[in-house]
Amino acid sequence: MTAQLYCFGESGNAYKAALTMELAGYDWQPVFVDFFNGETRSPEFRAINDMGEVPVFREDALTLSQSAVIQLHVADKTGKLLGSDRNEVLRWLIFDNHRLSGQAGPARFLQNFIPEEKRPQGGIDYLTARLKATYQILDTHLTGRHWVADDTFTIADAACCGYLFYPEPFGFDRTEWPNIDRWLDGIAALPGWKHPYDLMPGNPSDRA
Repeated sequence: MTAQLYCFGESGNAYKAALTMELAGYDWQPVFVDFFNGETRSPEFRAINDMGEVPVFREDALTLSQSAVIQLHVADKTGKLLGSDRNEVLRWLIFDNHRLSGQAGPARFLQNFIPEEKRPQGGIDYLTARLKATYQILDTHLTGRHWVADDTFTIADAACCGYLFYPEPFGFDRTEWPNIDRWLDGIAALPGWKHPYDLMPGNPSDRA
């Protein structure tokens, strides 16, 4: 059975799972979730994932949520993208969840996807400042390295890049971080790589 990933293009968390499956050669298809019209709050969606979030992975009788769990499942099942040191991969998955995506996602949402008059500037400034320290950690770590957790691309790279290819402003200018910039170019050069708006349905232009 072809796996299904409940997702939408604007979701960096869903992109991590989608990119992992795409680069691992997994048999999958996207299922569009209309987040901006409240689908994740519906009883039907909550019956699939009581957390009310994407991504959700479904294959046969298996349902998984949370991007890192989905990534690990795909890596374990395919034997690809897990690298040689599972603990190091896990370390960067957790770093991404707490320090990178955990702040970049809200910062991008607050700056782009709610009405301008409702945007909490204090919260945006706080997240942006915190993210600069996070980008510095990642940029320094990538000095002299091609990939985050191994000498090949792993799910740690797919996690940490989850929000960094998006064009909307959220305090990230890749030209300010030369090692991150080089690393993102390396990811985009991988066979099969796709931009999140090309890999998953849903784009801000759909609502313009």
